[in-house]
Amino acid sequence: MPFAIFILGLAVFAQGTSEFMLSGLVPDIAADLNVSIPSAGALTSAFAVGMIVGAPSAAILSLRWPRRTALLVFLIVFMLVHVVGAITTSFGILLAARVVGALANAGFLAVAIATATGMVAADAKGRAASVLLGGVTVACVVGVPAGALLGQMWGWRAAFWAVALVCVPAVVAILRSVPGTNLGRAQAGAQGERAATGPSARRELRALRDPRLIVTLLLAALVNGATFCAFTYLAPLVTEVGGFGDGWVPVMLMLFGLGSFTGVTVAGRMSDARPARLLLAGGPALLAGWLLFAVAAGNPVAMVVLVFVQGTLSFAVGSTLITRVLYAAAEAPSLGGAFATAALNVGAAAGPLLGGVAIGAGLGYRSPLWVGALLVALAFVTAGLARAVRPDRALTTAS
Repeated sequence: MPFAIFILGLAVFAQGTSEFMLSGLVPDIAADLNVSIPSAGALTSAFAVGMIVGAPSAAILSLRWPRRTALLVFLIVFMLVHVVGAITTSFGILLAARVVGALANAGFLAVAIATATGMVAADAKGRAASVLLGGVTVACVVGVPAGALLGQMWGWRAAFWAVALVCVPAVVAILRSVPGTNLGRAQAGAQGERAATGPSARRELRALRDPRLIVTLLLAALVNGATFCAFTYLAPLVTEVGGFGDGWVPVMLMLFGLGSFTGVTVAGRMSDARPARLLLAGGPALLAGWLLFAVAAGNPVAMVVLVFVQGTLSFAVGSTLITRVLYAAAEAPSLGGAFATAALNVGAAAGPLLGGVAIGAGLGYRSPLWVGALLVALAFVTAGLARAVRPDRALTTAS
């Protein structure tokens, strides 16, 4: 695996820390900026909306840019908006900073996925993607709990400063390690007959109309929606339902992160060659886990176990679906990763909003777990309907 891919994983670590860290900071942000907890939870959804819009648009914008230039522009913008977030006293400005940061994050991740998968053999896309997603899971293991601890010791703003600081070595490493060639032209050259015409957004968009690909993107969105629905409100779930003290919130976040790292590691080894086996076992287990978590959340032992288990299953299933998107989008090497990123963040936007609606309706802090189970159940229904409509063509996830 090329060393530059691990450098990209470092930058994804910083961005993943930002995306996930609000799950441990929502109560403090709400209190400091005088908004409700569901309103503060909308910061996660705002970030996800920015990712949805930013992934395809930024990928198209940077299609003909040198890869190193694109990565640096997106990462530096991401770093600067975290400085703004750390100093503002306005919830509106913080919300806007999250959206802009997400746009930059989306652009970076779309280019990074295309760069990483273009550096490896055609049958190693899953392993390359797992390195980048591993940056997100390490963020869950280390960055998010550290952000929660910083928030408890020095206030939530310290976590924003920390993310900005972590971006600095990533910028230097990208300058030194990532080739400066044009990403789209390099990919076009690898495609033989398309080398003469170079990258084309229109051609890649046509390739993304495949019904199997669209279904797989929808499944990824639903599974990730369940993950974010529960994870965004993990802090109040731990303290108000599980009966743990505030000091246990970083521990639970770390457990979820360890589970997610385990899930991505397993998916990285299986998603290239045996995706159907993982999905057929992991999908039902994921649904059963959310249902059991919703019922047993008041039991401290069950909560500890299920936080880890659901982190593992969520990321194993989710990252496998993303790998299947990358394989199905072979004719769209630049935009395939962008649409995979957008699909994940459709779920990341909808999940917290649905969880917040459930909490705001007075259904309690267990309700996001029930919503998560419903979203995974909808994924099963979607896959079943797609197979019934097109029985002659197996879904990409099973190929």
